[in-house]
Amino acid sequence: MRRGAVAFLLGSYLLLGGPAAGPAHGEEGWGYDMAHELMSPFCPGRALAECPSGSADALRAWILAQEEAGVPREEVEARLREQYGDTILQRPEARGVGLVAYAIPVATLLLGGLLLGVFLRRQGPAAGGSDARAPAPGEDPELERRLEEELRASS
Repeated sequence: MRRGAVAFLLGSYLLLGGPAAGPAHGEEGWGYDMAHELMSPFCPGRALAECPSGSADALRAWILAQEEAGVPREEVEARLREQYGDTILQRPEARGVGLVAYAIPVATLLLGGLLLGVFLRRQGPAAGGSDARAPAPGEDPELERRLEEELRASS
């Protein structure tokens, strides 16, 4: 069944004139963009545009044929999602379970920033207690006395 569909798509593509019938370079439409935005169901981990499979070629041709026929991009994407599932999308939609894919990195960054802030506060100047700071002039009478002696000796 799948081979027949691929053969039909490839035949349709060739009947439509193949790549020569598509838009000229520089006038590429949403079909080319979509091929770069979708994952290939034939080459796991690769974008549809990068997959060297003949089936991927046929699917790209089908997308371009749909574009030329005037089918809206949303409808083509809906058909592909219906046929291949959400795994064809490079990025999950920000709703339902797909929202978790966006929420986890944001939560991790916020938690990391909070932990960094707590760590830096603890490492600040007050970390050593009151012994860590130098006494201000006038607080240590012995220091004041020695300073006066030094000033008198140098004059």
